[in-house]
Amino acid sequence: MKVFKVTGEIYKPNLNTPFVRELLADKAEHAAEKVYAEIGSRHRVKRHHMKVTKVEEVPTDEIENPILKKLVVGA
Repeated sequence: MKVFKVTGEIYKPNLNTPFVRELLADKAEHAAEKVYAEIGSRHRVKRHHMKVTKVEEVPTDEIENPILKKLVVGA
């Protein structure tokens, strides 16, 4: 499993909100799909109101989330 950083924006009427999420996934496509599912579930946003602009793999020394860092590095 790799750590990916997904960047995007939520477009709703009267609200534009940027987001950045770090998560574990096998491929970049899986990471984007997971973000669509999580944000849609938590914030009741439909997929056509979200736009993922960038999905990039994060090296282990640049992981910001302490829980993910612990899972990946194991130290």
